[in-house]
Amino acid sequence: MSDLALVAGVSLAVAVVVMVATAVVAARVGRVSVVDVAWGLALVGVAVACAIIASDWRGWLLVALVGVWGARLSSHIFSRSRGHGEDPRYAEILGGSLPEVGMKVAVRKVFLVQGAAVWLVSLPLQAAALSDVDLPWVVWLGVAVWAVGVFFETVGDAQLTAYKGDPDRGPVMDRGLWGWTRHPNYFGDSCVWWGIWLVGSLASGWLPGVLTVVAPVAMTVFLVWVTGAKLLERTMMQRPGYPEYAARTSMFVPLPPRRGTRSPAG
Repeated sequence: MSDLALVAGVSLAVAVVVMVATAVVAARVGRVSVVDVAWGLALVGVAVACAIIASDWRGWLLVALVGVWGARLSSHIFSRSRGHGEDPRYAEILGGSLPEVGMKVAVRKVFLVQGAAVWLVSLPLQAAALSDVDLPWVVWLGVAVWAVGVFFETVGDAQLTAYKGDPDRGPVMDRGLWGWTRHPNYFGDSCVWWGIWLVGSLASGWLPGVLTVVAPVAMTVFLVWVTGAKLLERTMMQRPGYPEYAARTSMFVPLPPRRGTRSPAG
């Protein structure tokens, strides 16, 4: 029980420290979307803390997996958002801009929620610090699922960047992975954390797996229904051509485009 309290407490402390620091930065720059950069870094911090406590090869493998994911995500979001204003998703969550609603609202609606989400999503990392590997083959299955997720994130972001730089682009990005799913980056994120759950939890046996499956489920729910796809789609549906694109393309899980509905620009 003392080990459980230590791992849970240290993980929570890392999440709190990162979110407090992020709230300070948000107050200075006037927008809460900086939390998207801190999100990946907070989980890397938890992974490192858990690996130090565990002192085994799996803990440091998880640091590598979370580190690659977190560094790529944070650097990509930082580069994309630099010089821009508040993300419309957060303006909707807050009910206005940060200067309009104030930090108390931002702390309650964003930073507390994100800090709790970091702790919840990190449960497989905590489980790995408290248990031994029972099913080594599940570890490598998890690495494979993680790799699929990183592929969708990396390739999807690269394709979107190329599309934005194409002067002859159509009104809607429906090329490559984006022709199979409207949100390849969110789908990739989900795969990454299902893979980490396999490595950190299910590889230790069915009980750790069952007790922590809430983590990848919660991540997927956030990505689809809370701060991810569904929220973004409210804005995207107002763009010319997007409703037609949505009618022929799966929102989340990659599926072949529906026949007879693909646009000439695709």
